[in-house]
Amino acid sequence: MGRFNGLLAVIALVLFALTFYKYVTGEASTMWLIGWIVFLIATIIFGGMFLSGRVNKGEDIHITE
Repeated sequence: MGRFNGLLAVIALVLFALTFYKYVTGEASTMWLIGWIVFLIATIIFGGMFLSGRVNKGEDIHITE
């Protein structure tokens, strides 16, 4: 499942870049603004889920180590 979240994060990042580019260079439509905000949030969420799956949950880390 972790790879799937990473893939979705990359796809959302690409879509964010495309919608942001269209918003900045185009006629600055509200739809492009909403699109890049949604894809930015999706990138953060899926990226966080991907990275949280990378944390080793099997070992306890003590402050004395």
